[in-house]
Amino acid sequence: MDDLKSIIRDVPDFPKKGIIFKDITTLLADAKSFQRMVDLLSHRYIGQKIDKVVGVEARGFIIGAALAYKLGAGVVLVRKPGKLPSETFSKSYALEYGSDTLEIHKDAIKKGEKILLADDVLATGGTMSAVVDMVNVLGGDLVECCFMAELEFLKGRSKLPQGKVFSLLKF
Repeated sequence: MDDLKSIIRDVPDFPKKGIIFKDITTLLADAKSFQRMVDLLSHRYIGQKIDKVVGVEARGFIIGAALAYKLGAGVVLVRKPGKLPSETFSKSYALEYGSDTLEIHKDAIKKGEKILLADDVLATGGTMSAVVDMVNVLGGDLVECCFMAELEFLKGRSKLPQGKVFSLLKF
């Protein structure tokens, strides 16, 4: 895993001073690394009969779509308000300073479908916690929340269902 971690670029003082941003675009741009990451993540779920992979805006769309393809599953998008064209269910959640809202189509998940949630990086856990709530309200059966990487020092895992979190890379 160190070879994949080494491809992820650190960008100091982004998006604000004092933060070291983990830029995954360098891994996504490297064909062999991207393929290896998707293969490693998808291998964990092969044979689990995942019905849908939910990708969270925006980089989660990339991870989610690639996993869905490998698993023979559908893709569901969770987006910021006003971006989905049909009837939606919204969930607001707290951020460090303020709040945010996400939306999902009301008919995107059917009761009892096996759902895998996918995003690029687990940081504070607030966004994915909101998505877990959305899946539960729609009646989906949460298999796991999976991430390409996790920033362990932010303890985002503590906001998600115990035993239902997997991160390929940990920082």
